[in-house]
Amino acid sequence: MNDFQGNTFQNATGKIDYTLMNDYMFRAVLQENEIVLKGLISSLLHLPSGAIQSTTILNPIELGKAFNDKTFVLDIKVLLNDETIINLEMQVAKQDFWTNRSLSYLCSIFQNLESGDDYSNVKPAYHIGILDFSPFPNYPEFYATNQMINVKKHYIYNGNFTLNVLDLTQIHLATEEDKAYKIDYWAKLFKAKTWEELRMLAQKDNAFKETCETVYKLNQNEEVRYLCEMREEGQRILRTYESLLKMKDEKLAEKDAMIAALQAQLEAYQKQ
Repeated sequence: MNDFQGNTFQNATGKIDYTLMNDYMFRAVLQENEIVLKGLISSLLHLPSGAIQSTTILNPIELGKAFNDKTFVLDIKVLLNDETIINLEMQVAKQDFWTNRSLSYLCSIFQNLESGDDYSNVKPAYHIGILDFSPFPNYPEFYATNQMINVKKHYIYNGNFTLNVLDLTQIHLATEEDKAYKIDYWAKLFKAKTWEELRMLAQKDNAFKETCETVYKLNQNEEVRYLCEMREEGQRILRTYESLLKMKDEKLAEKDAMIAALQAQLEAYQKQ
């Protein structure tokens, strides 16, 4: 259990109840603190300090309010400097069809023309998935940038359509460029499980300090805590359901194998 004695982040000890790996906490922190949002986007898009003048959350939620169909998916859509649309998503549970899902999200934000606009007004769109699994296990990479390219000559078809993946299981593969933009520190921040770990990371950057203090603040909010627990319970139920389906499939496969073996024995007997 956390120790909130002293009522400050600097005094908190032990395990964090709801970390940034909880997608509701992740969403709540980014919406609650613009310094955190700007800091994370600056790192992920390799933007220099001060490049972000404004951020507008296009799908705000009322923190502490129960989920509905529109807020069940807790990605966050951000209009950056009134000219670029970014979709950020924390995904802990492995998604077998994550590539289809992420492309669907990216396409939805790329369709951003207003009535009367022409195609020159299309805003650049980024979907950034922060994952706790590797979407391409045979090609491990810490931070990947994906764009449409010509298959034969390898030139970019459209630079306004980008899908980035931050793989939290591959921090050890961070490049020098990743480290220069402190993306590896952001990954460690997401993975931190104790207040002591967060305090160590908070010393590295003001945006990290703001992140840690906001996580602490929201961990004390009973409504936010309840919704974080709802998300974790939902994940537990999903994992149980998937486990039961796997067991069922295994049993069916065993049954099919047994039937096939008996059929083979019967055919062999009939030929005698």
